[in-house]
Amino acid sequence: MTRLSMKTIRELNEKDLKSKIQETRSELAKLRVDGSKGTLRKESGKLKPLRHDIARMLTRLNEMKIK
Repeated sequence: MTRLSMKTIRELNEKDLKSKIQETRSELAKLRVDGSKGTLRKESGKLKPLRHDIARMLTRLNEMKIK
């Protein structure tokens, strides 16, 4: 999965945003399991960007609820 910019996140509607959050969270969980097993080598740099992407999407979701 590629990094998401705030511009692309702002183009998504609420339903798409929620599904994207769910998809990203499942990918993050998979990577965390691999890390705990010790099989996470090349993908170790993907954890932090995924967490940041989830935070961006949640921020946008909260912005949508406020307005």
